[in-house]
Amino acid sequence: MHIIEETIAILKQFDIGDKFSYLPVLPRASVLIPLFVRSGRLHTLMTLRSKELRTSAGEVCFPGGKRDPSDCDDVTTALREAEEEIGLSPDDVQVVCTLFPIINKSGLLVTPVVGFIEESFCPSPNPAEVSAVFTVPLDFFTSKKDHCSTYGVAGMTGLLHSFYFVDTDSGNHYHIWGLTAMLAILVAVLALRKKPEFEVGFDSEDPLSFFQQVLHGRISKL
Repeated sequence: MHIIEETIAILKQFDIGDKFSYLPVLPRASVLIPLFVRSGRLHTLMTLRSKELRTSAGEVCFPGGKRDPSDCDDVTTALREAEEEIGLSPDDVQVVCTLFPIINKSGLLVTPVVGFIEESFCPSPNPAEVSAVFTVPLDFFTSKKDHCSTYGVAGMTGLLHSFYFVDTDSGNHYHIWGLTAMLAILVAVLALRKKPEFEVGFDSEDPLSFFQQVLHGRISKL
C-alpha cells in the first residue's frame, strides 16, 4: 500500500488540470495507463490490438480510443474504452492524474490518464478489438537491455523508441514502440523517479516543457 500512496502523491504533481484548455478544437482520444503493484514492483497493463482493426492493427497499445460525443472529458473516454476493450469497470479504477496531451501520427490529440487497478483484475478482452492482454514491470521501460531507438522517422518528433518484451506467463513476444513506448517511458520516469539507461529525447527532470514545445510546434503546422 505504501508504494501506491507514494506513487499517487508523485504523479498528482504532474496532473495537467485545465492547463491545456486553450488548445484549438482537435479530434481527441484518450488512453488509460493502468498501474498495479505485484511483488513490491509497479506494473502496467497493455493490450495487443486485433489484426482485424482498420488502424494500428496488431500493435501494442494501452486501452483507449477516440472521444465519443457523449464523453464529458478525457477521463470518461479512457475509462469507457477500457471497459469496452478489456472489461475493466470504471468503478475499479482509481484515477490518479491526467498527463499532458500528445498529437499522434494521425493528428489525434491523445491524452494519457493514469490510474491504479487491483492486481487481481482479470481482463475480459473484446475479441473484435483486442487479441491479447499482458502486464509489464514499469521499470522495464527504464532499462536499455531490450530497448532500441532511432531518429528521423516520418510523422515523429524526436526519438522513436522500441522495446521487445517476452511475457513469461504466455511465452509471447511483444514489440512495444512509438507513442505507446513513449508514454510507458514517461510514466516510468515520473512514477519511479528513475532516469532511464538510454537517451529518451526529453528532459526527465522537466518533461512538461518538452512535450508542451512539441505540441505547440505541431499545432502551428495545422
